Amino acid sequence: MALSNTQYNVLLRRYEAKQLENQRIVMERIHSVYKELPRLSEIDASISSISVEQAKKLMDGDETALPCLHKQLLLLTGEKKQLLAEHGYPEDYFEPPYACPDCKDTGYIGSRKCHCFTQAAIDLVYTQSNIRQILDLENFQHFSYDYYANDQFNPATGLSSLDTAKHAVRNCLDFVNTFDKEFRNLFFYGDTGIGKTYLSNCVAKELLDSGHSVIYFTASSLFHIFEKNAFGREHGNKEDYQNIFECDLLIIDDLGTELSNAFTLSQLFLCLNERMLRQKSTIISTNLTLGQIADTYSERTFSRISSSYTMIKLFGNDIRIQKKLKRQPCQDI
Repeated sequence: MALSNTQYNVLLRRYEAKQLENQRIVMERIHSVYKELPRLSEIDASISSISVEQAKKLMDGDETALPCLHKQLLLLTGEKKQLLAEHGYPEDYFEPPYACPDCKDTGYIGSRKCHCFTQAAIDLVYTQSNIRQILDLENFQHFSYDYYANDQFNPATGLSSLDTAKHAVRNCLDFVNTFDKEFRNLFFYGDTGIGKTYLSNCVAKELLDSGHSVIYFTASSLFHIFEKNAFGREHGNKEDYQNIFECDLLIIDDLGTELSNAFTLSQLFLCLNERMLRQKSTIISTNLTLGQIADTYSERTFSRISSSYTMIKLFGNDIRIQKKLKRQPCQDI
């Protein structure tokens, strides 16, 4: 992910702010618990003084200093853990509450950028911070089957709208649970407002929470990136363009809403094919039927999708309209 010096410094300042906030939280906890349990303060003071005392003995050649130190520390830390537990505090209460335990909110693991830094760069470069807010609402925990009917059936499968939605959710959960073991792609299609984007967001939330990099684009905004790269309209765009092929999951929403031409057709095939070669997963959602997909895009593109994606068709009544009607107050006729 290519970052300008300004963008890189922005991210570093955010990590520094996290570390300072973690330190503040720890100090507040220590002050509060010391006030409640003075013995903890005495234990910590003893640990410090004993460590210094035994270190001096070790430097003077006392070979018993280190074993003695270990024994004393074991007793003191054991008492500390017991005292915390007896008063309802977890063992790690004085540890910083890291947002990313892997890098301890530094952004780096050794000299390598942490996965959280990679995603932070994606969010910054592609201004996806609004997606985070959406995912707080649109996730598996908030998913509801109430909007899918049990008396509407798909003649091709014999499944109701409700059963189809349940099958789709199982597919999505399986996609998430096997993400690091099995290369798969998802293709959601069906009418407007039946949960295609919502399910994509559910998957995105799970993978982001497990440390994977996710990029979300509407089809039109994705092709805009391709256009800038192809025609050199923005300095430094090539590096950002490459991340579309390297991120763990790419979500292309509303395929078919873009202005279709020879350029977009070729770029879509390039994108999907390249990600398949790299074994990088993609989710596509569209309001188009499979027949319209075949007619709109090239035969080889449709072949790639139909043979390499799990095809999930949703149907039913528009959920947005259902929600809107529920919010409207009842009126006497």
